[in-house]
Amino acid sequence: MSATAVRPATTGTTGTTGTKPVRARRKAGTGLGLVAWLAGIVFFLPIAWMALTSFHSEEDAATNPPSFAASLTLDGYREFFGAGGGASPWPALINSAVASVASTLLVLLLALPAAYALSIRPVKKWTDVLFFFLSTKMLPVVAGLLPIYLFAKNTDMLDNIWLLVILYTSMNLPIAVWMMQSFLAEVPVAIIEAARVDGANLPTILARIVAPIALPGIAATSLICFIFSWNELLFARVLTGVVAETAPVFLTGFITSQGLFLAKVCAASLVISLPVLAAGFAAQDKLVQGLSLGAVK
Repeated sequence: MSATAVRPATTGTTGTTGTKPVRARRKAGTGLGLVAWLAGIVFFLPIAWMALTSFHSEEDAATNPPSFAASLTLDGYREFFGAGGGASPWPALINSAVASVASTLLVLLLALPAAYALSIRPVKKWTDVLFFFLSTKMLPVVAGLLPIYLFAKNTDMLDNIWLLVILYTSMNLPIAVWMMQSFLAEVPVAIIEAARVDGANLPTILARIVAPIALPGIAATSLICFIFSWNELLFARVLTGVVAETAPVFLTGFITSQGLFLAKVCAASLVISLPVLAAGFAAQDKLVQGLSLGAVK
């Protein structure tokens, strides 16, 4: 009787205490969700404001305080694409695409074997090697600007798009090796050993086994390298002129002594940002998988 009488009270107490952590976790999750939404809105507001301003006339864009109900127009985009007699942005956009895509492909071709050697087939003191790769990013970019400029001048490579390809490859290679090393460390070694037993050589293992398994990490690395190359301004500004001018350099041409044409600058900024936004949207699933690879065991 006593055991039977005590049992319901014990069960009820356990159930009550068990629901408290669940409710606390739900409240914490709701709070974190609201904070995430607020942070996303805060980061999105400048982009939304830039997009709205790009559809205003220069008079409405320059008003203070800004006019939200101003009439919309495509004059800023027409002027950006040269409808008013200005320079065409297509050569600069093509140069940025060539430099970004070519340098990203070269980075992947060089970083994949290096990351394989540092993760799956580790060399001696591989942590020191990784630290050396990362330490090359600690040098300020402006510190190497003058030697690179003198080199480009003496080799007649000023205003050459392939010089930017080489520079972007060397700049992005350390961070690519660092990222891909952690991604390739998650590849099962047993699969590689089985392929080696079947007679597969190193290029075959990298192309048909390692690359498909580490595809999310490769996608994340390539997207980051593409963004870094597309947005680079300092070297492109100093080392290019007319032939190899990139999109960020072309964008700075809208800031003249005559003033700042805000609507046209916003339209140009939005158009130049579209390739990066499109690449990120297309690879968002692979990007999330790659950045979270190895986070949960």
